[in-house]
Amino acid sequence: YNEKSVVKYLLSAIFWICALFVTAVNAQELKSGVFDPPRAAPDFSLLSSMGDTFTLSEHKNQLIILGFGFTNCPQICPTTLAKLAQVFKDLGPQAADVQVLYITVDPERDNVDRLREYMGHFNSKFIGLTGEPDVLTELRKSYGIIASKKMHPDGNYDVHHSSYLYLIDQQGLLRALIPYGKGKEDIVHDIKLLLAEK
Repeated sequence: YNEKSVVKYLLSAIFWICALFVTAVNAQELKSGVFDPPRAAPDFSLLSSMGDTFTLSEHKNQLIILGFGFTNCPQICPTTLAKLAQVFKDLGPQAADVQVLYITVDPERDNVDRLREYMGHFNSKFIGLTGEPDVLTELRKSYGIIASKKMHPDGNYDVHHSSYLYLIDQQGLLRALIPYGKGKEDIVHDIKLLLAEK
């Protein structure tokens, strides 16, 4: 080999190493729907099932999993929260940097005590949130959440609502939208990826 061919070989090798590195980085993308570009999550202050007021902007050191639902939900909410409880187990020590928030779409029945009891069935760290109906209505609009009450002949009712989850990073930015039914492994993957940015 002469000097020129060696240099050419080294430059070629560097090119391919860089190309492989870029491919590896691109492979580490979120598996959920991505907010591109990320944008600030609408802030809120609501009554917490922990007995205090929870203000989103005061928790930028945590990764937030945000959902909307209600304690009388027959299937979607308990299925989602049970999956998130398993996600927490799979995260191990990293779960300390993650907070699940579940905002009620049924403030008439979901008071603080009821939310505390319900969330405790899944994980004692999960926080349920409630507030005045008009405040919650505006908050749902800001997050693009739809909720509608369906009455039954016996006077009871269900609330049909959007069932996806938001991932909000440690800077308070909306990063991902997790659809209902997303696999546990994909959720853990996305959370770990965002935690690694800290």
